Amino acid sequence: MSKIYVVYWSGTGNTQAMAEAVGEGITAAGKEAEVVEVGSVSLDDLKAASTFALGCPAMGAEVLEEGEMEPFVADVESFASGKNIGLFGSYGWGDGEWMRQWVDRMSDAGANVLNGEGVICQEAPDDDALAECKSLGEQLAAQ
Repeated sequence: MSKIYVVYWSGTGNTQAMAEAVGEGITAAGKEAEVVEVGSVSLDDLKAASTFALGCPAMGAEVLEEGEMEPFVADVESFASGKNIGLFGSYGWGDGEWMRQWVDRMSDAGANVLNGEGVICQEAPDDDALAECKSLGEQLAAQ
């Protein structure tokens, strides 16, 4: 059974709930999910992985969380080429610009961003958003 990392940062628990749903999808598809906060994962683990997911809510003026997630994502950019990456996160305002920029960054770094876009929801994920996250996990497991 191969392990697929679901790495996230969450301030209010919304993105954590999304991460757990992605993990459920991976498990339902027969793979092992490792759902972990960004501060508790090794870059070396992701470097060795062909497929993983990253989750972060929109912060401030629609940017990634700047203390932990932004520096982590900058590091991931250096080895993202050829990786299958699922992106997800919640937001409270705006129109999802932070996710479009994140997808562009990962794509520009050579990653295959699943579906060409991230899974986003406003505020707490509802049943539809959680179903989308579970589907993303199933897609990750199929890579």
